[in-house]
Amino acid sequence: MKHFFFLILLFALTSVSFGQHSISVEAKLDEKVDSIYIQQVIEYENQSNEPLTQIYLNDWINAFSSKSSFLGKRFSEEFVRRFHFAGEEERGGTKIYSFTNNNTPLIWERLAGRVDIIKISLSKPLPPGEKQTINLNYAIKVPQDKFTRYGKDSEGNYKLRYWYITPAVHDGSWKIYSHQNLDLDYTPPADIELLLNIPIDYYAASALNMLEIHNKNERKTVRFIGEDRIESKLYLTKTYIFENIYAHSHEIITNLKDDNLQTEVKEIILGRILKFLNERLGEYPHNHIFVTQEDYLNSPMYGLNQLPGFIRPFPDGFQYDIKQFKTITNNYLKNTLLFDPRKDQWVNDAILVSLIMDYVDNYYPKMKLIGNLSDIIGIRWFHAADLEFNDQYQLMYMNAARLNFDQPLATRQDSLVKFNKNIANAYKAGVGLRYLEDYLGSDAVKESISQFYSNYKLQPTSQEKFGQILKNNASKDISWFFEDYVQTNGKIDFSIKKVKKQDDSLVVTVRNRRDNNMPVSVYGINDGKVVSKTWVEEIDKLKEVTIPRKDVERVAVNYEQKIPEINQRNNFKAVTTIFDKPLQFRLLQDVEDPKYNQLFFMPEFDYNLYDGISIGPKLYNETFLNKNFNFKISPKYGFNSKTIVGSASFSYTHQYENAELYAVRYGISGTRFSYGYDLFYEKFSPFLTFSYRNKYLRSNERQFLMIRNINVKRDVDLDNPVEQPDYNVFNVNYTYSNPNVVNYYRGSFDYQLAEKFSKISLSLEYRKLFKNNRQVNLRLFAGTFLYNDSRDHDYFSFALDRPTDYLFDYNYYGRSQGTGLFSQQIIPAEGGFKSQLQPEFANQWITTFNASTNIWKWVYVYGDLGMIKNQYETPAFLYDTGVRVNLVADYFELFFPVYSNLGWEIAQPSYDQKIRFIVSLDINTLLGLFTRRWY
Repeated sequence: MKHFFFLILLFALTSVSFGQHSISVEAKLDEKVDSIYIQQVIEYENQSNEPLTQIYLNDWINAFSSKSSFLGKRFSEEFVRRFHFAGEEERGGTKIYSFTNNNTPLIWERLAGRVDIIKISLSKPLPPGEKQTINLNYAIKVPQDKFTRYGKDSEGNYKLRYWYITPAVHDGSWKIYSHQNLDLDYTPPADIELLLNIPIDYYAASALNMLEIHNKNERKTVRFIGEDRIESKLYLTKTYIFENIYAHSHEIITNLKDDNLQTEVKEIILGRILKFLNERLGEYPHNHIFVTQEDYLNSPMYGLNQLPGFIRPFPDGFQYDIKQFKTITNNYLKNTLLFDPRKDQWVNDAILVSLIMDYVDNYYPKMKLIGNLSDIIGIRWFHAADLEFNDQYQLMYMNAARLNFDQPLATRQDSLVKFNKNIANAYKAGVGLRYLEDYLGSDAVKESISQFYSNYKLQPTSQEKFGQILKNNASKDISWFFEDYVQTNGKIDFSIKKVKKQDDSLVVTVRNRRDNNMPVSVYGINDGKVVSKTWVEEIDKLKEVTIPRKDVERVAVNYEQKIPEINQRNNFKAVTTIFDKPLQFRLLQDVEDPKYNQLFFMPEFDYNLYDGISIGPKLYNETFLNKNFNFKISPKYGFNSKTIVGSASFSYTHQYENAELYAVRYGISGTRFSYGYDLFYEKFSPFLTFSYRNKYLRSNERQFLMIRNINVKRDVDLDNPVEQPDYNVFNVNYTYSNPNVVNYYRGSFDYQLAEKFSKISLSLEYRKLFKNNRQVNLRLFAGTFLYNDSRDHDYFSFALDRPTDYLFDYNYYGRSQGTGLFSQQIIPAEGGFKSQLQPEFANQWITTFNASTNIWKWVYVYGDLGMIKNQYETPAFLYDTGVRVNLVADYFELFFPVYSNLGWEIAQPSYDQKIRFIVSLDINTLLGLFTRRWY
């Protein structure tokens, strides 16, 4: 006990001597109601140069209390539905009983619109250097872990993060940030003391130093302390799920999955990791390093985390090593480098990713991206099998850049789209430091990182200070790195305009195809080997450089791909060969290899009732990275129709950066398939599309304007003859969409002009998810003919429940069927009715209203109302109601009619033939369900 009180005294004296904030928390867990009752004392010191009249506190766990909090809004933007469907008891929050100072109540309030930020108004200004004591009495309801991986899990364990109230940072101004599940809390360092009162069958684990455990009756008290701490994650578990491994003078407390490695192997791996970090950064200032599975899953090694457990393509220990290295290094940096993570996070990311790359180069040289799978016959033929493990960083960043949604490294973290926040920007930052290293040709970058860590460990810092150290250590001007690479999302693209041969040299004209001041390396190549390498700087548009001619077969820029160029396919120029690059054919889609002109072919199949399964080769140029020019030629043999069908398309996309008009795409496409038994159609369509988006890329708002001309040739259907089996339709379509979990908006206006008719239509959709989990779906459709000379048939008419699809846009599997299963497929277009009523077509005008709402989870009731007007007939009023089973919205749904103009349909004969369904077998459409959460 004497030692214990000595430690407490030392703790208190340390706090005073260093002028540190201090936080003391007494917490009692009531596991029966998932609540923690907290008595807390914050000793807040004014470390600024001016008096403070208020203090702001972070109450981040209360962000779970409201679906309209910043956290809830972010979940909505990223289509995370589970938060909005969760009940209040699942989400948790904070209940405050009192805030006092020496038993005097303090005036406090939550900021408007920010349920997780508390403002305390001081009765008198707090002078610089003085302290304010805040006594807090409150309780928290622990949320479930299904939202952020932290909270109460299904086994009754409590994984706590951001669980108690902390001061906000004041560095001249208040840094007030709400919880947005960004893993970027920003609190000042504090000396922390935790006194926990928990059931006796629970274990406590933390990165703080455990001083004592005391059991009494059915409860236990556990005391932790720590100095200069940024955060204090706390796990309360029914079994002790952690390993305590001592390595390089530190204790690592971890539950990271270990692939059944022996303890001795893990000790070696962890010791090597800490030795590497100690040499490259410096000594970690805390005794314990807390490494949890949740830490890793929130910032995983993407690619590794997607592999199923039974696939182990890497050597024993590699996955455990890399997972531990990334998670430990991430904790290492976050708990010691004190810069504003919302605006300076790229520095942390750059250091982290560059360290991972160096670690892999040191201990796993030539490790392949797909591991031992690259040795398997068939797989090793792919260029993906040639990629090294460290190639993934440039590849993943380039995915964002090619899709034209990359954002500057200096962008605030809460303004990044999810893919950039989790993957692309961190990878671009790390690749950028590698680019610098290659340009400088020295260890200046590594030395700068070490110096930055040594100078600013546990001290306030910023990206400007990191940049200044880099510039001081660089032997060349690197201002371009910060001005062009960090501050903008400007793309890098160099090419070789021409090569002039001289007696013993080559004069190479390098073209900078972008508006930046970045350097590029020029190579002389012979049989794939580097003969010479020269750096070229200050390239405005064109610049000549002279390189040795001897043994040079081709000249290339960025041959080793150290520079993250948007287009590396234009980097080669022949010197002694005929072609700049050889032609390469590849079976199946592959990763782009810029050293070749690549063509891909693969088997492809389609299905409809009349052609049956149609199979054939697809010849195309598309790789896993987007291209501006794309083509696809896909002839197929239909096993039912016993003839050649298929499709072809050619398109080019112009992309515009940082503009609302972000893409213009034009091209031509054509298809030939059966539309009935022994009946074929051919469709040929040139098109032009303008794509608009909100400049704030996290917004899901999009606008599209499509102009096209559809030429259709059809075999004559003797059973359903039309006056013109061949026709041409000019079509203009404008679409606006803004989809979110809570509010979904979509509207479109369509104009069509043909020889026999002209028509316009308007479609409006709205979905609303209320706080009580009630969802309402509303849709309005209205269309009218401007003129119609084809009234002798309904082929071009508006449809009530099943459009004829004369433009062949919809994926009908049996488009001409009037009976049977395929006739029950429904496309939610035009009238949108589910019951098959009469009249089913309108040759003059139509107006319909569709609505549905859920009655239990994915079970809905729906209702449709409409007016149909045909020439020489009075308008007909139609309606139907029924039950909708929404298994996957817009992709797999079932509709069960109940009551309509036909009466009680559910009681009528052949009811099974009245059931309608939506089904999508298109892979790209289904992938949209997942990519919308990332882009």
